[in-house]
Amino acid sequence: MSKRVLVIGATGAMGQYLVPKLSELGYEIDALALDDPRQNYPNVTYYKANFKDKQVHDAFLAKNYDGIVDFMTYRTAEIATELPLLASCTGHYIYLSSCRVFANEECPVKESSPRLLDVSKDEALLASDDYCMYKARGEEMLRGLPQKSWTIVRPSTTFSFMRYQLVTLEAADTVGRAFRGKTVVLPVQAYNIPSSMTWGGDVASMLANILFNERALGEDFNVTSAEWHPWSEVADYYKEICNLHAIWVDKEEYLRILDPNLGLPKRWQLEYARLFNRAYDNTKMLEVTGLKQEQFKGLFDGLSYEISRCPKDYPFRNLNRMDDYLEQLIATPH
Repeated sequence: MSKRVLVIGATGAMGQYLVPKLSELGYEIDALALDDPRQNYPNVTYYKANFKDKQVHDAFLAKNYDGIVDFMTYRTAEIATELPLLASCTGHYIYLSSCRVFANEECPVKESSPRLLDVSKDEALLASDDYCMYKARGEEMLRGLPQKSWTIVRPSTTFSFMRYQLVTLEAADTVGRAFRGKTVVLPVQAYNIPSSMTWGGDVASMLANILFNERALGEDFNVTSAEWHPWSEVADYYKEICNLHAIWVDKEEYLRILDPNLGLPKRWQLEYARLFNRAYDNTKMLEVTGLKQEQFKGLFDGLSYEISRCPKDYPFRNLNRMDDYLEQLIATPH
């Protein structure tokens, strides 16, 4: 009898590639998401629902799946009840953490590298419910459980269909602006910082090889490519692929353009993630999965593929503050 798997968040950047890989492996899959699937696959039943709705949540967990791959986010207040429950009701629970939990202490980053939760001196960050904090707290909760039916996985910045990142910018302000012939503004402090971006299809391959892998139980893995580039080279790739032009400005100017109120989440994403050295040692993951680095898509080829799939007329929202800044820059005599 084939194993039964629940994928929560099945149409996201990684889930959209994981579901067909698990289908190829012959598993019986329930794919749960807020969006409609773009394709159907053998052995897959799609459900459009919110897992955080209690009735939906309880109904699915009562099915006693052999494995659960969970792309949901659980804030600090949810961790103590949700993660032990998920880990206890399946044979293998895969928890999606993030490489954003790591501090800037080692390069390349390994699974054993210090995390912000452990070494940061920023009291506001430590007291917050920021993404890098609640992901790390989720890791701690799982490690404290008596059963080792879980695996922690940490993707790096993951690009996929309609997910095209550049420093902290996402699709609307990268490819969306490029398709409109608009320039983008980037923080000059990121220019030479090593960054790693991994294609969602490759992350899915890693996850498919971790699921039901006995060597993965009770372990954590950085599910990321070892390829890295400074952000300036990533910007050059966007220019070559979709003619996106970039202007580099001071990070304070950049943050004001993104958020005139200078909210801490945007600042922390920049200063505690994108301005950190983010090259990775993925040896542990490769050894357990049997995958090889050369099997993964290179960043340029991966971005070219995904951007080619983006509809040219997609109604991306526009960041008017960036347009206003650029117009003022052009109008100001130098």
